[in-house]
Amino acid sequence: MGPKREYNRKWWRNSSRRHFNNRHRSHISELPQASTTPSSSSNGNQSPSVPELPGFYYDPEKNRYFRLLPGHNNCNPLTREGILQKEMEQKRLQLLEEDKNRKAMWKRQLGVMPFQTYCRRVHELKVNCMQRKEVQIVNPEPGGSETHKFEFILADSSCQRLFAVSDMENGFCKYGLLNLNGLWRDVPTVESHDNPYFTNHKQDSPGCVSLIPACLFRNLAPDADDGQPVMLYNIKVSNVWSCVWCSNPRLDCNFSAGLRNQVLVMNTVTDVRRTFKTNSDVLAQQFATENLLLYNGCRSGEVFSIDMRVPALSSSNWKKGTSFFQNSAITCLRLLQDENYLLASDMSGQIKLWDMRMVKSVQQYEGHNNSYAYLPFHVKEDEGLLVAVGQDCYTRIWNMKDSRLLRTIPSPHPASKDTIPSVVFSSHLGGKRQMVPGLLMAVKKDLYHFRYNTNSV
Repeated sequence: MGPKREYNRKWWRNSSRRHFNNRHRSHISELPQASTTPSSSSNGNQSPSVPELPGFYYDPEKNRYFRLLPGHNNCNPLTREGILQKEMEQKRLQLLEEDKNRKAMWKRQLGVMPFQTYCRRVHELKVNCMQRKEVQIVNPEPGGSETHKFEFILADSSCQRLFAVSDMENGFCKYGLLNLNGLWRDVPTVESHDNPYFTNHKQDSPGCVSLIPACLFRNLAPDADDGQPVMLYNIKVSNVWSCVWCSNPRLDCNFSAGLRNQVLVMNTVTDVRRTFKTNSDVLAQQFATENLLLYNGCRSGEVFSIDMRVPALSSSNWKKGTSFFQNSAITCLRLLQDENYLLASDMSGQIKLWDMRMVKSVQQYEGHNNSYAYLPFHVKEDEGLLVAVGQDCYTRIWNMKDSRLLRTIPSPHPASKDTIPSVVFSSHLGGKRQMVPGLLMAVKKDLYHFRYNTNSV
């Protein structure tokens, strides 16, 4: 009877265990969907599809339940307190790792980089977030003249005003100044100040060099006489392709004009003239401010310098300084603050940075489009940016240091030969008080402002 009784006991225990497991599975299958979601008091490691059972712990790694015993049982490794402590420690280590990565990221982006690099990256971000707004052009004069098609715009040294040349559609060009004081408004506004006496006939404009005082434009000289203003300086010469004013105090009141096969340097006070014969038309010029050098870009693709300290015995008996060539006719020259570096663009679409000490090209900016047009480019060295408008009517912005193309801005109007935009780019448009950063674009009779989007930045 002893072995039989022992067998019956084992059979009863196994039967009871099978009955309990079957009842437990049926209970799980009958639970509603909402009950399968763990409550906020459940442990974080428990799977969302596995219910929480009182007195049991679910191990997601082993995919099974384990019975929990009271915490005072020191021999039991599975207690609720120990499981919670383990979860908290895992979360702490994870947060530490994330914090370490976050510090490393911020160090890479901000903390470790030099100040100039940091500022350059900020300006790159701002350039990519610029948004376009149309600018309203108003003339404060009663019955002011209508807006005409823009030929080009140029900002003064403080970026408070724009000098604008407009096409009057009758064979003449009109000069005017645009005041940028209202550029910061929700609807950007500029005031147009014209002078009807300052006009040039298009056919005669290549043979005329004029110095026009800005104070003689309307609404800018309240104490000026009502009579016809007198132009400060006007000289008639043949075939003028370029003109540049000298900012070097050792050549005060001097300017240079690029003519057909010659360079003309003139003092506007003494009227002393110096002429330098060349082998090609001079299309672009730039005076140095630290040295008495004049850089010239020719139709032949040559760029050369003239040392103004060396007296020329005659117009044909003089010696060139530094000289190098690009592939096509030079359209624009710009010296950097470190005047050992010169930027030059040509009619093959090349924009190159030259080291004048080695007479070597050290950087080239790809993407510019030009095959025949006389197109300038703009340098914002403090922001590390180079801006140029191509013959395809696209405005491109490069990183000056590594020549990366940061952004390409299409024209608001369909591209054509007559709708190539003229642009001005500055971080303080409107002057030091207004500080409205961005890009101004003149196309046809319209003016647009691409403003930095400070919310995105």
